[in-house]
Amino acid sequence: MIAMRAKDVEFEVTFVNLREKPDWFLKISPHGKVPVLKVDEEILFESNAIAEFLDETVPPRLHPEDPMQRARNRAWTDYVPTFSGALNGIYYTKTREDMEAGLAKAPKAVERLEQAIAQGRGNDGPYFNGPELSLVDAAYAPFLQRFVIADGFLKTGLLDEFPHVKAWADTLLSNEVVTGAVAPNFLEEFYGNLKRREFYIATLIDDPAAQAAE
Repeated sequence: MIAMRAKDVEFEVTFVNLREKPDWFLKISPHGKVPVLKVDEEILFESNAIAEFLDETVPPRLHPEDPMQRARNRAWTDYVPTFSGALNGIYYTKTREDMEAGLAKAPKAVERLEQAIAQGRGNDGPYFNGPELSLVDAAYAPFLQRFVIADGFLKTGLLDEFPHVKAWADTLLSNEVVTGAVAPNFLEEFYGNLKRREFYIATLIDDPAAQAAE
């Protein structure tokens, strides 16, 4: 949804309860995952495929025009599962010991991204490719958003060790295109999911409403 908001596309959103997936959704989503995009009678699934389609059909382009830079962006988009897995391994944990073990492993994945931004980007930001939001930014933003929220409770300070990633995350999370791309009850659902799954972080969440207001 970030890409569509960045392109100022008119669209309608149907939010799906992934704990109780309706039959109509399962019929159009082979993996039972979001997002799914319906264009007329055509159905597209998988985030990257949807983003690429939108970028090819709706201006302005969010991918770089230079073929090498565009390929590099796609390569770093493919790194998202490794990066997000490292972050999830910190706060999607059952015990403090597991959380600390995940925290010990995470810097390696974050460091690679730090190096990519510091050495390979060749610009001053604040986004991955420079002054404008791109598809690679949109791919990382949801995972950075969730981790920053979680770290408000865990206080790991992980991103403080990586100034380029930290500045990038701060920029993304100050952009309404990013922050407005979630469901109205996003925080409630996010906190609720952590509690239902009995993760360690849930023991630190006393008053979600108060946290959201801070």
